Amino acid sequence: MTFIPKEFTILITTKNRKDDLAFTLRKSQDLLDREDVVFIICDDGSTDGTDLFIQKEYPNIQLIRNTESKGLIYSRNRLMDLVTTEFAISIDDDLHFITQNPLEIIKNTFNENPKIGLLGFRIFWNLQEPKIINSDEVLHRMKSFVGCGHVWRMSAWRDIPDYPAWFIFYGEEDFASYQLLKKKWEIYYLPQVLVNHRVDIKSRKKNPDYALRLQRSLRAGWYLYFLFYPIKIIPRKLSYSIWMQLKLKVFKGDFKALKALLLAILDLLFSMPKIIKNANRLSIQEYQNYQKLEETKIYWKPEDN
Repeated sequence: MTFIPKEFTILITTKNRKDDLAFTLRKSQDLLDREDVVFIICDDGSTDGTDLFIQKEYPNIQLIRNTESKGLIYSRNRLMDLVTTEFAISIDDDLHFITQNPLEIIKNTFNENPKIGLLGFRIFWNLQEPKIINSDEVLHRMKSFVGCGHVWRMSAWRDIPDYPAWFIFYGEEDFASYQLLKKKWEIYYLPQVLVNHRVDIKSRKKNPDYALRLQRSLRAGWYLYFLFYPIKIIPRKLSYSIWMQLKLKVFKGDFKALKALLLAILDLLFSMPKIIKNANRLSIQEYQNYQKLEETKIYWKPEDN
């Protein structure tokens, strides 16, 4: 019997989305069946029976569980600590691969480019799969990556600090991207691997957690300014960020945005001790080099759709 070494670990964090997770796992059956793949799921304090579902239907999946919710970033750190393979793929519980045999593409790309520490996938955001899947985009370097679909070279992950669990939600990708830049690792967009993130972007504003998401998004961005940006850059970036929220949302009557803005400012003030302790500021040259990189590829839209 031939021994096949484990090369990839697929990581999923989930909380109270058993149906979404079940769909993702059905779509991932070909990966679950591979002998060179390890699956690990972190159940972040679900109350909908997610853990029982996994234990019953997918006993070969390694399951860890937070007895009470600790947040997405905390859970991602727990998962990454368990990885023993060379590569770790992180996907959301509402995302699945469309590209066939993605692991071969990923492995070859890493092997051909030793400076790449992380690859970001081509992501189609829609409840339904795209009718057209081809793209003429090519592999290229970019600033950061999207948390819902990416893959780490684990030697790069171990070269930088863990994700900042105190961010709770949002910002961990850019945190990692700055740390990777400081360590001379590169992030690339891999359009040859297409994934479907089953999210209706337009409806998110109507969700009851809209204000909380905005608050956490704003504060994460500001945390990153104070952690990494050269000091003389920060006042201009911070004031511009606040002004744009006022101009585009608050002055147009979005008072949920005003509440989110004020709470984010308070969060920033209370987090200053942690920011000072964890700062890893870019030099002016590093900052300028970072700004020259292509923007992160977040959304892909088929040109012929």
